[in-house]
Amino acid sequence: MCELLGMECNVPTDIVFSFNGLRHRGGRTGPHADGWGLAFFEGRAARVFLDPAPAAESPLARFLSETPIKTLLAIGHIRRRTRGDVLLANTHPFVRELWGRHWVFAHNGTLPRVRRRALGRFNPIGTTDSEHAFCYLLEGLRSAFPGYPRKPRELWEAVAALGGELGNDGTFNFLLGDGRHLFARCATRLCYIIRRAPFGVATLVDDDVRVDFSAVTTPNDRVAVVATAPLTANESWTRGEPGELWVFDGGELRATLPSRAAPPPRAPRAPLPSSAPRAALPSRAPRA
Repeated sequence: MCELLGMECNVPTDIVFSFNGLRHRGGRTGPHADGWGLAFFEGRAARVFLDPAPAAESPLARFLSETPIKTLLAIGHIRRRTRGDVLLANTHPFVRELWGRHWVFAHNGTLPRVRRRALGRFNPIGTTDSEHAFCYLLEGLRSAFPGYPRKPRELWEAVAALGGELGNDGTFNFLLGDGRHLFARCATRLCYIIRRAPFGVATLVDDDVRVDFSAVTTPNDRVAVVATAPLTANESWTRGEPGELWVFDGGELRATLPSRAAPPPRAPRAPLPSSAPRAALPSRAPRA
């Protein structure tokens, strides 16, 4: 399985601290050594860095863990391959354009049945089940709305419904960003923290690094961070329940929506053949 990282804020913020913790799990403190990626939104456009090399050994990953690129929304991923070769084309996060804005997607899990789903305008470049699911999700949104929904709640509910539908195909933890919202669906493991005043000191689990956030923030700052597993050892993270979708906007949790995979339909009973012997069909219920 892979690990996810998302950040959504009310003021431009860098993800250096969190990404520094995540990248060590990409081959040093964790087995997720089959590539990594990190996307930064700037308005409706996303700047995306991808590398099929282990994040713990990647010079580019080290550069990004030391370079404070400010953004309101970022999505990161470290990969442990389950389907698809270790290639740049199979490295998360994936990016597509819809309604004149970039959509960025990263997935943790396996969807062995997702390729049965027909695609429309959006098609995979690589060979992962994750990218196929992303293309299907975007086609579902494109079919549901003529343009970017004016009522945010309608978009949130559509993403939750599509997440639940795709959850029928396997394990579907994901992060999805559109430049305004960060959507996070929990199928098995996901957690978040919202840092706000009064800020304190945080210590990474995977590296000997501490940050005093009170020294680098203002009292009005809010920063939501989502991860597969807590990145810090001395903060209280909220763990997700399977089958729920979080929506973050402005550094706040705006909604928690049901996004459950529907149970598979029960197969109908086969009708008894009309030529069955009458003796095989009791005329009354047996007495006790």
